[in-house]
Amino acid sequence: MSIRQAMKIDLDDVKNITYETIQTIYPHYYPKGAVDFFIKHHSHENISTDIESGKVFIMEIGKIALGTVTIKGIEICRLFVLPHYQRNGYGRALLEFSEKYISKKSKKILVDASLPAKEIYLNRGYKEIESHSILTLNEDYLCYDVMEKNSILPSMRLNYNGKIFIPKINTENGEVDNQTIFEYHQNESIVWAEYIGGDVIRGNIMGTVSEQGVLDFYYQHVNKQGQQRIGKCHSVPHVLENGKLELHEEWQWLNGDKSTGSSIIVEL
Repeated sequence: MSIRQAMKIDLDDVKNITYETIQTIYPHYYPKGAVDFFIKHHSHENISTDIESGKVFIMEIGKIALGTVTIKGIEICRLFVLPHYQRNGYGRALLEFSEKYISKKSKKILVDASLPAKEIYLNRGYKEIESHSILTLNEDYLCYDVMEKNSILPSMRLNYNGKIFIPKINTENGEVDNQTIFEYHQNESIVWAEYIGGDVIRGNIMGTVSEQGVLDFYYQHVNKQGQQRIGKCHSVPHVLENGKLELHEEWQWLNGDKSTGSSIIVEL
């Protein structure tokens, strides 16, 4: 997988990714007039102008173009992944790329969040600062939110050793709750943890941490039903106003139904 700046020759690929995603996903959330507005807004001319300005990036696997994002100043725009490739971490990779790109010159990151994407941004620490409603054709309305995130990760040197966390939010297919306690340890780039409580009899984590404090690890535990559960997790830290850490996590079971989920755990 690679992400590179789009060129004029990539115009059709960017348009295809944009239009196929909107036409497939957005009708589940918006009326026809709003969907048509999105298509018109991301016109051939607008996309072409952004490519010529060096603002558009494209994600590829081999020769397959499957995702795109446009970065305008401190704003993330037109972030789409082809429907067939969604729920495989490609959208997260594009978002992380965009955040890192913007954070080189600004601590503030903005995004216009459509209804399908709002929960994703909330789980990554974005806060709603404005709400908008546009009247479109057929007297349909297009609703979206402007969201903001303060990116301070590039200058951070986090150490998780001795930190204790409890879950704040978890999707229904998860097995930890606010009765589960995580105790973290760190030695250089290696991180491990023990967790216990709630539906978990005993669990362990083992993984690595980046210079920005981002965690990638595997977890395993035995639940009260006597089942052994195993999974993997990508965890992004956010610093709260009180100085404590909040970890925004996307995870997947590697046994059982192999479903995915998201959670937030907060430092005690």
